[in-house]
Amino acid sequence: MDKKDLRIIYMGTPDFAVESLKALVEGGYNVVGVVTMPDKPAGRGLKLQYSPVKEYALSRSLPLLQPEKLKDPQFIAELQALKADLQIVVAFRMLPEVVWDMPCLGTFNLHASLLPQYRGAAPINWAVINGETETGVTTFFLTHEIDTGKIIEQEKIPIDDNDDAGMVHDRLMLLGAKLVVKTVDRILNGNLDSVAQEDILQGKEPKLAPKIFKETCEINWNDSTKQVYDFIRGLSPYPAAWTELKTPNGELLHLKIFETEKHFAKQNNRPGTLVTDGKKIMDVTTNDGFLRLVSIQQAGKKRMSVADFLRGNRITEADRLI
Repeated sequence: MDKKDLRIIYMGTPDFAVESLKALVEGGYNVVGVVTMPDKPAGRGLKLQYSPVKEYALSRSLPLLQPEKLKDPQFIAELQALKADLQIVVAFRMLPEVVWDMPCLGTFNLHASLLPQYRGAAPINWAVINGETETGVTTFFLTHEIDTGKIIEQEKIPIDDNDDAGMVHDRLMLLGAKLVVKTVDRILNGNLDSVAQEDILQGKEPKLAPKIFKETCEINWNDSTKQVYDFIRGLSPYPAAWTELKTPNGELLHLKIFETEKHFAKQNNRPGTLVTDGKKIMDVTTNDGFLRLVSIQQAGKKRMSVADFLRGNRITEADRLI
């Protein structure tokens, strides 16, 4: 079968999913339909906002479906009418079997980790938080249990010590687009060999990547310098690690922290102690050193350098991070 004859339905929503769709369309593959999330109100005016995938699909006049419920009979009928041979999922919702089992060649997913490690909703964040030195992207066939299907292809990249989750995200987005095309070509050529994740695990438990919530993002200054450093960069720029600065008068300032420098040094101060010159430097002690804050954001304000923050706030060493 030629790639122009292979009928593909593509499913995705955020920026991460746009690059793979773009690679398919500009590569001459036959994308007969795009499925994305319904429009959602955003901003002060609650104006309906299109997903990045929808914006790209509209720019290329691709047929578009935005179901509220994936088991809706009308949506199922619309999918069937497109007569897809293959479905591709990138950063979308969990599909019911009636959807993923529909095409004759199946449905594959692009996942931003080296499966079977880091199954779950936030694989990039957790890989960086856990101090991993490499990660990658995986394509696999969908099955009943989330992120457990047979692996088709994988590609690896290193994680440098100064990378944050945003940097890793952008590299994996580009790498993933290439892997999606490579996977489609394998399927076109009838090369459907795949590897069961259980054969890789051999009875061992994989690391998981559960969804991240606000409470997940609170910094524990009692951890080691390396742990806190990795935690902050693993949540930067989104959703961002946070802490609270308690002033002597009892006021609490909510701070998101995006970038730090780590220093290992013996400390007499208890973890969470703030050391500052009030002008350019804010250091916070951990249990085996300190972190120098570089880029932060006060609630209701924009992200800024520590120097800019200190110019607008009178911060002293009597204040404390909790």
